[in-house]
Formats: sequence, C-alpha cells, structure tokens
Amino acid sequence: MKLRLESPNLRKQVDMSDEALPKEVQELISRYVHSVAQLEALLFFHKRPDERCSAESLATRLYAGRAEMTDALASLGKDGFLSSENGLYTFAPRPELRPVVDMLANAYSRHLIPITHIIHSKPRRVQAFSDAFRIRKE
Repeated sequence: MKLRLESPNLRKQVDMSDEALPKEVQELISRYVHSVAQLEALLFFHKRPDERCSAESLATRLYAGRAEMTDALASLGKDGFLSSENGLYTFAPRPELRPVVDMLANAYSRHLIPITHIIHSKPRRVQAFSDAFRIRKE
C-alpha cells in the first residue's frame, strides 16, 4: 500500500509495506505493554532519560487518568523499564531491554496502527473485561 503525503511544504511518498514491525518490538509489546498509557509513558521516559516525574504529573502531561498512569508506571517499574525514588520515576531499563525500547521508539511513528492493535487485541484484556461482568458470591 502506498501512502502519498502532500502539503505545500512536503512532497513525500512512503511505501508502508516495505518495512515490517520488528519481531523484537512485537514481543516487547506483547509481553510488557498492556495499555496505550503505558506505551506513551515508556516512550516519554525514553525520549527524556534524565527527567523524573510522578504518576500525577505524567498523567497530566500525557492526558491520562491518574489511576491508570499510577498502574502503568508501577508495571513498567516492576518489569525493569523504570526506577522510582520518593514517588518519582525515571528511565532505567535493564540492559537487555534498552535496545528493544530504542527499536520501539524508532518504529512507533511508522507503525502506530500495528502497535496499538497488538495492545488492544491481547486476550487478557478481553478476559479482564468479561470478568467484570461475572456474578460472584460474597
């Protein structure tokens, strides 16, 4: 599929089929990234490796819910992407994760739809949604 981007200042043709989403990136997303907020947080810290942010301030900056961002950052910390001290998070990936996060950041602008599709099509998200309607004895 060819996508033609044209504007007065830009004339560029992009062949989106020439480049597939790298397998390592697909695996990273499948294993560690459970929401778009989590993805955006990871990319935020990747782009600003020296910045320290609380869940509340990052939620505001990324237009996400505070509870969702708190969960996202806690998960990224637990999985070895971020470190936290006194409620402030910073980019500190395990050495084996850093090159794949670099690949993800590089691929994100060119593969937005496939990346978000992987996140939204995870079976556990569907299961968690259906579990919300399960009748439980109390």
